[in-house]
Order: sequence, then C-alpha cells, then structure tokens
Amino acid sequence: MAPRSIWNGTLAVGEVIVPVKLFSVVQQHRVQFREVRLSDGAKIKHQRVNSESGEEVPSAEIRKAYEREDGRQIVLTDEEIAAAYGPRNKVIEIEHFTAATQIDPIFYEKPYILGAQAGGERAYSVLRDALERSGKVGIGRFVLRTREQLVAVGPHGDALRVYTMRFADELVRSSDLDVPSMTREPAAKELEMAQRLIDTLAAEWDPERYEDRHRDAVMAVIESKAAGRKVEVSASKEPEPVPDLLAALTQSVDQRKARGGKTTPAAKPRRKPAAAAKTKSKTS
Repeated sequence: MAPRSIWNGTLAVGEVIVPVKLFSVVQQHRVQFREVRLSDGAKIKHQRVNSESGEEVPSAEIRKAYEREDGRQIVLTDEEIAAAYGPRNKVIEIEHFTAATQIDPIFYEKPYILGAQAGGERAYSVLRDALERSGKVGIGRFVLRTREQLVAVGPHGDALRVYTMRFADELVRSSDLDVPSMTREPAAKELEMAQRLIDTLAAEWDPERYEDRHRDAVMAVIESKAAGRKVEVSASKEPEPVPDLLAALTQSVDQRKARGGKTTPAAKPRRKPAAAAKTKSKTS
C-alpha cells in the first residue's frame, strides 16, 4: 500500500502556484514498550484527570490554555489557534532562494518529500529542474500540525525534498556552552598522524553500512528472557583518556595497517532479524 500524504496544499513562488502534497520519508523502528505493574503484569493506563479533584476529564471538555505572567489562563479553541496563521495556512510560501552550501546542517530538522498534485506536474517539474541547475534551495514557511515551520525546498532525484528547519533563536550558541578552549596548538606530528588515521578510515558513504545495533540487541535480550534465560547485566565503562596522544594515534594507525589499511566492507541491505519479526507477529 502506497504511503498517504500527510498534508495537501500549494507551493507558492511569486505568482507561480503549484498544487502539492507532502509525504513523510522517515519510518521509526524503535522497540515499543508498554508499562505494566511489576507484581502481576497488569497494563498501565494513563488518564486525563482534574489536578484538584482527581476525577477523569472527558476529551470533549479539554481545551488548550496559555498561562500569562499574571497567572491568567487564556483558553483557545483549535479554530482560534488556526486563525493566527491567517488564510494562507495551506501554502508553502517561498521567500528567498539561497545556495544549499551556505546552510549549516545544524538548522535541518526532519526530511519530507513534496509531490505534485493533479494539474501541477508541469510547474513542479520546471521548478525542480531549475533548482537543480542553480544549486539553490527555496526558503519558506508553512503550517504543519498547528505550528509554523521554516523549510528548505530543494531537488531530490525526480522529486522535491522538504526539510523542516530550526529557527535561529532555537539554537544554543556554542559560546554559551561549557566547551574548553584549546590550551595549545597541536604539534605537527600529531596532526600528521591524525590525518593518516582519518585516511585509513575513509570510505564512500553507504547508508546500508550503518544499522541500529542497539535495537537488535534489545530484541535479543527480549527473546532471551522470553526463553527463560537469565539476562546478564554488566556495568557500563567509559574508556579513559590517553595520556600520550601521539602514541595513541600511532597505535591506531598501526592497527589499521595490520588489517590491511582498509575500511570494513559495506554491509548488505539489512534484513529484519528473525527474533524481531517473530516478536512483532506476536504483538500485532
């Protein structure tokens, strides 16, 4: 079954209006846990209750409220919140075009794919090709799930990719962090060995090489305990900093040379572990 769009609207560039639909391209494969009572395994249910009386409150009676500094609570309906965005809340409005290389990746948040709706295919294709030739992305805004999103729109294969972005005031400046400054300039030999270590670990980007090993390990623990085996819990241990940086760099390079100086071969496309598939079938 083909994925369904999560938002339908238009992409506006000046007077050019393109009917579009937005698709999520991220699938979460996290292990899903539920809360139970330790004594008998009874499932825990969370309810919305009145903080003063303790009685359960039906969803139909719940509204959103903003508490002001003077303590007053301003209650708003969903319609009143939507009114704040005005009549163009179904429009991705491009404000500027900028070189993609100028944007620090720290601003990118979540990727989506933007597809053309019926009647918008030609304008969509022209815009995609023009962006690819220019090396630029369109910077704009739109409303998704009651929140205004800053976005970057650029080419991705035959489609347009949308990245939601963080606003500048959402990022903590590095100068505000407790990051130690350099106490001395690195020695030439240290830099040389560090570069050699980087070279021995260099590889072409292959996303299939990197798997969620933690998820597989958790599933293995679940299956082991389900089979009645005791789960061995070992204390975590952090590696200690080495006193001689140059010696550590040299040793690392020598170890890579001993293995042929090559990076680990790219992994084959991932297959779902049998244990994970088995557990999923039980809970579905």
